[in-house]
Parts: sequence; structure tokens; C-alpha cells
Amino acid sequence: MGDAARPLRRRLGKKLDAAFPYWSLLPAILLFLGLSVYPILRLLHMSLSTISFEGGVERVAFAPMANVALLLNDPVLRPAIVNTLVFVAVSVAAEMIIGLALAIFVSRVRRGKGPMRTVMILPILVPPVAIGSMWRLIYNYDFGVINQAIGVLGIERVDWLGQPSLALVSVIIVDVWHWVPFIFLILFAAVEALPVDVIEAAHLDGASRGQITRHVILPLLMPATAVAFVFRAVLAFKTFDEVFLLTAGGPGTATDLISLHIYNVFFVQNQLGYGAMLSISLILMIVSLLLVGRRAALRVQVRHG
Repeated sequence: MGDAARPLRRRLGKKLDAAFPYWSLLPAILLFLGLSVYPILRLLHMSLSTISFEGGVERVAFAPMANVALLLNDPVLRPAIVNTLVFVAVSVAAEMIIGLALAIFVSRVRRGKGPMRTVMILPILVPPVAIGSMWRLIYNYDFGVINQAIGVLGIERVDWLGQPSLALVSVIIVDVWHWVPFIFLILFAAVEALPVDVIEAAHLDGASRGQITRHVILPLLMPATAVAFVFRAVLAFKTFDEVFLLTAGGPGTATDLISLHIYNVFFVQNQLGYGAMLSISLILMIVSLLLVGRRAALRVQVRHG
């Protein structure tokens, strides 16, 4: 009896050994479902409902068209979308150009590369609260550094954060200052990893430094550039703290971004269902950006090997 049971135990042991990798992933899968999938599904359910509180009790009514009607008739949504698109396009473009230029410049420095790299990444280490306070002082109308400097030149003081035509530009400047180190770090690592023999071969063929940069370095950097662009663009769509601390969306709706509008709808107006609908809309915008960025990155990889 004991001899007959041994083959069965061996087969059972082999099956358990083969299934062990899948069972060992179960805690990670459950953790992912609990922390990522469930909140998204909960947000989707909220976006299709009208939520209110009566006597401390949550009342949820399934009314998707009510939130859609609010979405279509929201007078603040359109300027928020325009501001967000302008903010993302201008700030990310400036950060990519400045970050790429700094990465190439620092990579060519023979001495002091380490200290320069350390100094350049300092802005990204500063907490957003400190950034907001610091730049509010810099932009201050009465005693800000910028107005003091232009006052010496005989130029009238400017209300950088209180003038609608300048407020968004002022916020974009702060965002560029804050996030250029992020792009610099990604592209600097890519520049340092470029094949030296290819660059030296181009140099021996008589190519100038500008020609090497344009026809060798930039094409080789395109995959890293595409990845940095997508990452930064996604983060820019979700920008909240800088704008909230600098202008709180004002003056008027001059700097009201979608993320700030969602905050106001959720926590100021207490419209949880409509706020969830806006959040889902923002997620769809970011997913669309990711799909476009992924397609562009694949094209770059195919084109440049």
C-alpha cells in the first residue's frame, strides 16, 4: 500500500512545485487589486452617482446623466482645460529644451562635473510648500526681488501673480525652475551612456561639434527624450501644489488648472459625484497622452534602431 502511494505523492509534489510560482504571486496580485484596481472602480462608481450626506449618512443615487449635464454646463471647466493644455505644452517644452541643453553642456565639462550636477538637481529636492512660499516672496509686488531689480532699471513694478495676463506665465516659470532637474537627470544619464566610439568616429571624419550634436547625439537621445517627455507631461497634467500655493487658481480663472478645479469641486463645493466624473476625465486625458507618447516612442525606436 505504501509503495503504491509513492508515485501519487511524487506526482502531487511535482504539481505543487509547478504551481508554487503562481501561488507566491497571489499576495502581490491581491495587494495590486486592493490598492490600484479597487480605487479606480470606486471612482468610476462615484462618477456615475450623485452623492450627498444626510444626518451623517452617505446617500448614493445612480444618476450618470446628472454628472454629464454638470460636465457639459460647467463654466469653469473650459478655461481650466485651456489653462492646463497651455501649462503642459509650454512648461514641458521649455523643460525639455533647457534640460537637454544642460545635459549636453555638463557632459562636455572636463572638471567639476559632480558639483555642477549636484547644484543643478537642488530645485527638485525643495518641498513644494517651500517653493510656493519662496516664489511668492520673489514675485511680491512691494518687496520682491524681481520688482526690486527692475526698479533699479527704472521699470515700473509688476504684479506677477495678480495680473491675469501674467499669472499663468509666472506659474509656468516656477514649474520650469522646479522640474528642469528631472529632465536633466534622465537626459544626462542618457548622454553619459552614448557610445563614445561613434562620436569619436564622427569627430575624425571632420564633423564640427554642432554637426555631431545635431546628427549624432540628438538622434541617439531620442528614445530617452521621448520617455522623459511622456513622464513629465503626465506629471504636468496633475500639477496642483505649485498653483494652489502661488495663486489658488486666480486671479479669476487665469491659473485654474483641471487638478485645482477637481479639488474645488470635491472639497469646497462637496460635489463628490461630479468631482469623480472630472477625475475620470483627467485620467482619460492622461491615458490618451500615454498612448500617443508610446506610439511616438515606438516610431523613434524603429527609426533610430
